[in-house]
Amino acid sequence: MEGTTHDAGVPAGTVVVGVDGSKSAEQALDWAIEEAALEHRPLTLVHALGPLGTSGTAWLDQAGVNQRDILDAMRNEGQALLDAARDRAFGKAPQLVVHEVLRLVDPREALLELSHDAAMIVLGSRGRGPVRSLVLGSVSVGVSRHASCPVVILRPHHPGVVRRGVLVGADGTERSRPTLEFAYRQASLRRLPLTVMHCFWDAHGATTGAHVIPDQAEGYDDQRLLLAESVSGMTEKFPDVHVRTELVRGLADDRLVRASGQMDMVVVGFHHVGAVSGIVYGSVASTVLEHASCVVAVVPEPEESNA
Repeated sequence: MEGTTHDAGVPAGTVVVGVDGSKSAEQALDWAIEEAALEHRPLTLVHALGPLGTSGTAWLDQAGVNQRDILDAMRNEGQALLDAARDRAFGKAPQLVVHEVLRLVDPREALLELSHDAAMIVLGSRGRGPVRSLVLGSVSVGVSRHASCPVVILRPHHPGVVRRGVLVGADGTERSRPTLEFAYRQASLRRLPLTVMHCFWDAHGATTGAHVIPDQAEGYDDQRLLLAESVSGMTEKFPDVHVRTELVRGLADDRLVRASGQMDMVVVGFHHVGAVSGIVYGSVASTVLEHASCVVAVVPEPEESNA
């Protein structure tokens, strides 16, 4: 057991995980513990009590309820959750360095602030109710839209399904490199195969419907070149990863959600490039996050290529 520190100097590069005592949060915690151990990173446990403003709580004073007593009870409960999470972490990975953050703010505020220096944020997709929950769906969606680091969401999945590794959507642009690299790294760390999917839609699709393009099919040289350029350089960086590329006619969000049922993880990028493209691309990440049947990683991508 390496030790625990409280909210005083959380280190850069930490794996941040939201803690609220729900089953979904426990699954996120287990995933985050494994991730921190695999990458030799510190783990930061976060519980946010939520703001206790005065405007909506005046009735408590009128009813003779001491707000300080309520706050103390919330703080004690939060600390108990953090203590249990810390014990769980040390039980699974005694070598971890663990940090704790307990704050009286909106959970999104706490998590987004930590995202500036974190390696990633890990959240469950279900919480314990509108007041006591840290990881309600709205929190995970909101954090994934605005975080400065990748956000991993533990989506509900169907047990007993044979999983086929990591799936990532590639659009062939330079800005998608962080998303691809995240997917390759996860496949390498977890010793899983990787599928790189490039989706496109054309007039022909309106009559034939969505489907995978066979490798021997002719007339798709441009799309195949784009797919090849997407993974260029990654093979050299991650030579241990078994990679399969897949060219698919269809809408990206639909195809990624469909394929997620047989995957361990789906990785999608998120960026805002303009009024139209940002909405379209952002909707892919949002749809996958809402409907995927496996772990979803949302990776922020730069607005412009630095190349």
